Amino acid sequence: MYNLLVKDFKLGVNPWYLAMPVLTGALMLVPGWIYFLVLLYFCWITIPNMFAGFRTHNDLMFTAIMPVTKKDMVKARVLVIVCLELLHFAFAILFGAINRFLYPNFEYYFFAPTVGFLGLCFVMLAIFNLVFFPIYFKTAYKHGNAAIASITAAMLFAAGAQWLGIANADVSTVINDTGTGHLAAQSSVLIAGIAIFALFTMAAYRMAVRHFLKVEL
Repeated sequence: MYNLLVKDFKLGVNPWYLAMPVLTGALMLVPGWIYFLVLLYFCWITIPNMFAGFRTHNDLMFTAIMPVTKKDMVKARVLVIVCLELLHFAFAILFGAINRFLYPNFEYYFFAPTVGFLGLCFVMLAIFNLVFFPIYFKTAYKHGNAAIASITAAMLFAAGAQWLGIANADVSTVINDTGTGHLAAQSSVLIAGIAIFALFTMAAYRMAVRHFLKVEL
């Protein structure tokens, strides 16, 4: 498993993909921006290019000759993606905290970078994982349909959540509160979001394993 992780990071993770969390996370400093886009850039840029790189290097055939199981192949690939996702979250949180320090009294039309908003972001990437991995591992080679379907699903959730935040004053008040008045509710959203992320990713992993076991290498 360790060798698989090292192989995926060396072969598939371009150093720029490790810089992307910093570059996109810095967009959290833009006051009043649509902050869902910060994490969607991972889906739009890193995922398609990374999996195109795996395909270009014929990674599937190379990995198939290694003394590893198909289950471990799926597990390693999922872990690499989750690590990158969490790296994006880490810098989004960092720059989001700086945003709140720089603009303490800013009036947000879109969601503010709050604890509750981070919970919604976890749900968005949970949906992305749930759609992407099972479709991709039907072949473990072609990533186009998986990327299109998962990105569409994530964007639909983000658009729906953001629309609800604009249309519903109660949702806007709870999520956009940068003080402590709704911290309990926001913390509940964050905890629920993390739980959904974990459950959906585990479900995606299990479905991906079932699909990949049917693939003839």
